[in-house]
Amino acid sequence: MSTLKALPRRKIRDQAAEQIKELIASKKLSPGDRLPTETELADSFGVSRLSVREATKALEYLGIVQAKTGVGLTVGQIDLERVTEHLGFHPALHRADPLQLIDTRVIIETGVLPHVARRMAEDRSTYDRLRSVADRFRSARKLQTWIDLDIEFHRTLLESSGLAPLVAFGDLLHVFFQRFRESVKKAQWQAGAESHQRIIDALREGELTAATDELRKHIEDHKSRV
Repeated sequence: MSTLKALPRRKIRDQAAEQIKELIASKKLSPGDRLPTETELADSFGVSRLSVREATKALEYLGIVQAKTGVGLTVGQIDLERVTEHLGFHPALHRADPLQLIDTRVIIETGVLPHVARRMAEDRSTYDRLRSVADRFRSARKLQTWIDLDIEFHRTLLESSGLAPLVAFGDLLHVFFQRFRESVKKAQWQAGAESHQRIIDALREGELTAATDELRKHIEDHKSRV
């Protein structure tokens, strides 16, 4: 196989991981396709086999590669839940400008509403799933219960679009919005629950503009607490 450029000693493991990802992308490999052995990769990168082993372990955690006895290294299936969990603690997310994060969430969630409305028209159970979460707000007596339900509602909204990758992006923003939810006063709980109901009722009736306006108002309410 062709020799790739040798890597400097600094952050060898991380750079080896990047080279492996570049190899997968450049050769347009698919899940299940074989990768070179650790020895072959080490020779190509000009690093130790231990450095490659550390790189593949990190990539294996995210599902990018798989290592099986008797099979060797293969391209894996990315685990979006683990990617979300891994990136959710990245300092950059916590340092991001709050207003930008709010606007990002508005774009993501309002952007899926046409897909949710279409699926809701095709399958009544889509509305029923969202309604079941909204109904549970009435019995919430503790702040953490309300927070958990709010996260569940918005995640279910994204899931109802059928666009699985967007659920991961939404989960990343939930790390940030946990702080906002904890600043919500108990008096605002009922208003939030009623807003959720108006969103899904508008979607059920095919009133996409009304649903979008209500969801945008619902999310941008966080700006008053920045």
